Amino acid sequence: MFFLYNLLVICASFLIKILALFSPKMKLFVEGRKNVFSILKEKISTTDKVIWFHAASLGEYEQGLPVIEKIKEKYPSHKIMVTFFSPSGYEIRKNNTLADLTIYLPLDTKANASKFIDLVHPEMVFFIKYEFWPNYLNELKKHSKKFDTKTYLISGIFREQQAFFKWYGGFYRKALKTFDYFFVQNEKSKKLIQSIGFTNVQLSGDTRFDRVVSILERDNNLECIEAFKNNQTTIVIGSSWPKDEKILIEYINQAPDDVKFIIAPHNIKADQIKGLQNSITKKTILFSEKEEILKQVQNDKSISLANFQVFIINTIGILTKIYSYADIAYVGGGFGNPGVHNILEPATFGVPIVIGSNYSHFAEATALVNMEGCIAISNYTELKNAFDLLLQNEDERYEKGHICSTFVQMNKGATDTILRYLEQNKTL
Repeated sequence: MFFLYNLLVICASFLIKILALFSPKMKLFVEGRKNVFSILKEKISTTDKVIWFHAASLGEYEQGLPVIEKIKEKYPSHKIMVTFFSPSGYEIRKNNTLADLTIYLPLDTKANASKFIDLVHPEMVFFIKYEFWPNYLNELKKHSKKFDTKTYLISGIFREQQAFFKWYGGFYRKALKTFDYFFVQNEKSKKLIQSIGFTNVQLSGDTRFDRVVSILERDNNLECIEAFKNNQTTIVIGSSWPKDEKILIEYINQAPDDVKFIIAPHNIKADQIKGLQNSITKKTILFSEKEEILKQVQNDKSISLANFQVFIINTIGILTKIYSYADIAYVGGGFGNPGVHNILEPATFGVPIVIGSNYSHFAEATALVNMEGCIAISNYTELKNAFDLLLQNEDERYEKGHICSTFVQMNKGATDTILRYLEQNKTL
């Protein structure tokens, strides 16, 4: 079975190169990996002490940030390396200042894994949530026998459908033996990993809660959003997809004029942004146009961002701050696969949340729907009823928002659990 896996990886590498000729995303995937080994040779010396974090994409990186920050603070003499598998994560965070080196992870072939581990020679390795690459894990196991490398899974999630729990998953289960310790998000994951013989596991919770709690301590002020909101009730629509926008636009176009809308679409390609803007009948401004408006304000006091009713955010990196201005939040993705996007960011600000119906794979969304801090909708009528309720009933809005913020506060602490274990076991 392991032979078949390696054969499939090699075949996939050729297929990806062909797809890269037609897909910009696949081109980034291929081009970004071309110089990885030369970069490692340049940036990491044989005497460097390296701590390696691996994230599949942007979500996992954000999830691991609290641990990365604490480790960097505790071990300032070590080099922090972050790897990504997906271009959507790497391209957004490739210039982060937290890591000493941020690169793509080469495909999981035996040759790549062996060369990569030899060049990096990590003292500690953290895989975030999932992404179990058998060749990398096997090479780490070999390296550990010589250099006592420690490998951990943080904010881990296990599901019955994964290969580890199938009759054909023997080589995957063997790869798991590389991990010195598993820090998992929920009791079900803990029981699953224990069911195949692993006792080195602890229910720590999800480090994303620590991540979003820390947001409250930062400066979330955005002058342009402040000016646009102008103390009016504001609905923030985050990470929306076309299926979300189809019913949202219908509501926006008939909503009362004293309600403001901020839309931060998941995809900010110019043609899609233009289509979204053209479908809205209310006075709308793009984030990219705000500077021109602000210049006009200096010459004409009658012109103001407050005069607009809809603000479309055609940039990335500020949605978290924007949620701090929300009275109500709609989080997109719930009408497609894999499902709803991150609801914890608006939740930490005590904002009531509305989402689409595909959320069952996300524990935090399921919990908040059950606790009635979050409202799940399936169609326009349900969306209208949810928004109308929250707009017209301030007590209901406050109560649901309070449920959301309390939920976040009650679930923080996973990072401290992980750091406590590392300190008690004198990992470094």
